[in-house]
Amino acid sequence: MIKSMTGYGKSEVTLPAGKLTIEIRTLNGKSADVNIKSSMLPKDKELEVRARIANSLVRGTIDVFLNFENSTTSAARQINADVALSYYSQAKELAEKAGIASTDISLLETVLSMPDVIDSKKAEVINEETWPAVSKAFDECIAAVCNYRNVEGEVLRKDVSSRVAKILSLYDGVESLETERIDSARKRILKAAEELQIKLDKERFEQEMVYYLEKLDINEEKVRLRQHCKYFMDTLDAEPYPGKKLGFIIQEMGREINTTGSKANHAGIQKLVVQMKDELEKIREQSMNIL
Repeated sequence: MIKSMTGYGKSEVTLPAGKLTIEIRTLNGKSADVNIKSSMLPKDKELEVRARIANSLVRGTIDVFLNFENSTTSAARQINADVALSYYSQAKELAEKAGIASTDISLLETVLSMPDVIDSKKAEVINEETWPAVSKAFDECIAAVCNYRNVEGEVLRKDVSSRVAKILSLYDGVESLETERIDSARKRILKAAEELQIKLDKERFEQEMVYYLEKLDINEEKVRLRQHCKYFMDTLDAEPYPGKKLGFIIQEMGREINTTGSKANHAGIQKLVVQMKDELEKIREQSMNIL
């Protein structure tokens, strides 16, 4: 099954402190480039997650996002009573000395805004206790990415397969113009000789025509292109990760199409060659996203 390098997966897990959401987004890339966009993962767990993602997704630019929402109970921050009472007594004493009238409520509001009164220390979301649940959520997210890639891969397979078939069909059109191309070349040479009033030796003319047409012969290119197209389809269907190999095959297909164009010497064939090049360029663009 063909896999696309474009993918997306999402999973959620409820932890004692709140809800953790994991998202993985992938695009095409030459290798497994894993970017974890969060500092929540402990270092040892981060290494484990990176290895797991790289092994499962194989190749691509892979961005991992973690988002945590505190539950109502865990989100409530604690008041450091000792610090608050110390601030309160000092503030009250200062107000009395300065002769400033202040209610207990207004003084308390001021105290609560002082440094270190509210304990804002964040609880560790991912630890040994919560890791099994988080680890399972990562597996679910990776599985979702793989499923997305499989669906996209099938779309890619159908698209490039149809374009390879179109190239072969266009080359059939080239073959159908071969006889016309030879006749046109013969007529052009005879017309030029007539205009220049040159008397041609029939036997010598036929020898030169054979030599000329041999230089323009595209039979070798035709055989090679068809073989490359077959190899492309075989690789697409048989290889687990054919993306890189397809790139090399496409280069060879392009070489045969270009050579056909340089030998064409016929407007109709040149038009077909341009169409083949257009199809091949679209195949190249799509294959860059095949794993």
